[in-house]
Amino acid sequence: MSKPPGGSTPTGALETSLIDRHRASRARLIEFGGWLMPVHYPSGIIGEHHAVRRAAGLFDLSHMGELEVRGPEAGIGLDHALVTEPSALKIGRAHYSMICAPDGGILDDLIVYRLAEEEFLVVPNASNAGLVAATIVERLRDFDAEMDDASRRTGLIAVQGPEAERILTGVSDLDAPTLRYYSIREAVVAGRRALIARTGYTGEDGFEIFLAAPDAPAVWDRLLDAGRPLGLIPAGLGARDTLRLEAGMPLYGNELDTATNPFEARLGRVVKLEKEADFVGRESLERVARAGPERLLSGLIVRGRGIARHGYPVHLDGAADPVGRVTSGTASPTLGVPIAMAYLPVRASEPGTMAEVGIRDARIAAEVVPLPFYTRPA
Repeated sequence: MSKPPGGSTPTGALETSLIDRHRASRARLIEFGGWLMPVHYPSGIIGEHHAVRRAAGLFDLSHMGELEVRGPEAGIGLDHALVTEPSALKIGRAHYSMICAPDGGILDDLIVYRLAEEEFLVVPNASNAGLVAATIVERLRDFDAEMDDASRRTGLIAVQGPEAERILTGVSDLDAPTLRYYSIREAVVAGRRALIARTGYTGEDGFEIFLAAPDAPAVWDRLLDAGRPLGLIPAGLGARDTLRLEAGMPLYGNELDTATNPFEARLGRVVKLEKEADFVGRESLERVARAGPERLLSGLIVRGRGIARHGYPVHLDGAADPVGRVTSGTASPTLGVPIAMAYLPVRASEPGTMAEVGIRDARIAAEVVPLPFYTRPA
């Protein structure tokens, strides 16, 4: 029997309702965002990465936050709280968003789903879920809307990869081919009621399944049984990280933080400066939009031997002082070369610019390249 959702370890880390499944599968577990999560299974990070690119991977994302916002002014209240315009979403659609501080710094990036005329689902990162929940409550204070934090009672399972649609079709009543990207719909999966969204964080097609936490183990088992003949395997946080990095997707705490604004992260398109509602951070972000950012998130391919890791310095023109630091880096399993992201001065962010990354005691040549590194075949 699985433990009740929201249980914790002696160190205080929370456990998802799938923890027994991870232990039975001999996953390596680590504390992440306040939760005990699988970083990889016996297949290993590279094996799980390739499975997602070639077939499918099954992820436990139950550590993510789920914040339900309801009320007659839920939409315009979220317009005030976030940089996007949730009130403009059609029912059953979603968009990528951010919640910013008054100075324009990013408190978190998140996805907003519109479930009904007066009901929204906001999904923040696990490590920021408490902060985002408290901030949204504060920012909704003058609106006829309320927020319910459903994080502890919600399970979230993702099926990602080119076989995801076939797998989900076999275990649910969802007409999966008709569900558009960044859309969400009610369905029954393995006999359990759920919300299924066509979203993900891997650069592949895929689905995210929101359901009652106690129902997650049965759905996990059914998905594995149905997907195994098609190449589906469980995948952990390690593969999720290498997959999102290849796809050029930012990770909060690496590419995004309170010292970074959306325009620096090349996500200025998310900020709806033209919307009618005033929103927190608007004045600061308008200034950045007018003046332009001083640095930009950039892709790097290391052209020498070595892997550029988080925090490694990036140098230009042989200068002693670094012009930036690597935010994320790995040896790309798909491309077969070391890749990284780093914030660089605008003048150095043009593709083809040559830089050097300080790796141990050496400076290794690296070339600035466009993001993303990988785009799935059409």
